[in-house]
Amino acid sequence: MRLVVTRPAADAERTAVALRLRGHAVTVAPVLHVESLPDAPIGDGPWAAILVTSANAAPAVAAHARFAELRALPVLAVGERSAQAMREAGFADVSSSDGTAGDLVRLAAARRGQGLPLLYLAGVDRSRDIAADLGAQNIPVRTVVVYRALAAEVLPPSAEEALVAGIDGVLHYSRRSAGVWLKLTDNAAWRERALNGPIHFCLSAQVGEPLVQARLPDVRVAAQPTEAALFAKIPAT
Repeated sequence: MRLVVTRPAADAERTAVALRLRGHAVTVAPVLHVESLPDAPIGDGPWAAILVTSANAAPAVAAHARFAELRALPVLAVGERSAQAMREAGFADVSSSDGTAGDLVRLAAARRGQGLPLLYLAGVDRSRDIAADLGAQNIPVRTVVVYRALAAEVLPPSAEEALVAGIDGVLHYSRRSAGVWLKLTDNAAWRERALNGPIHFCLSAQVGEPLVQARLPDVRVAAQPTEAALFAKIPAT
C-alpha cells in the first residue's frame, strides 16, 4: 500500500522503515514538530518515580540540566515505545503499562511509593489529566512540561507530492496529529485525496475521534494501542 505517516519526524522515520520492510511504499509527512524545554523547572523532590505518556519525554529529559539526578529514578511508561525510549535515554528501571493512560494510572496506583509524589514529565497538550486521576486516589503528582508539539501551518511538501501521486492510507498516532491532518487537508484541493479516499489507520479510538466526527468513510482502529496492532490493520501487499 501507499502510506503516509504523520507522526513527528524521528518516530515517523522508524515507523517508515518497519512498514517498508513489510512491502509498503511510505511517505514521511510530519504534521507536528516536537520541541524540548531543557530549562523546565523540575522542583526539589524527592519523587517515588517518573511517569511518561509519550516517547517524546525521553529526549526532553535527556537534554535537561538535571538529567543525571533524574536518571536514577524508576520510570512508569504508558507503553513499550515510550518505555524503550526512556531505556535508550539511560534509565535502567523502566516499567510499561502496555496500554492507555488509564492503564498507566492503574500501574502507578499499584506501584505507589512511600507517600512520595510522582514526577510526570509531560507535554503541553495532554489528552487525559492523569495527575488528577491519581490525585483522586490520594497519590500526589507533580506535572512538569518538558516538551511541546508545534503544529504545521501548511501541508508538508512530501505529503503534497504523495497526494498528487495517490495514496491508499494514512497512519495516525495521536488525536492532535489526526486533527492537524484534517485541518490541513479539509479543502477543495485535497479533501478527496487526503480524507475521503484513503483508509485512516488509528492507534486508538481516541486518536481517531476527529476523523470519525468529520464522518470520514474509512477509519480503522487498532485492537490495542500498540504499533504491532496498528500494523495488523493494514492489508498485506
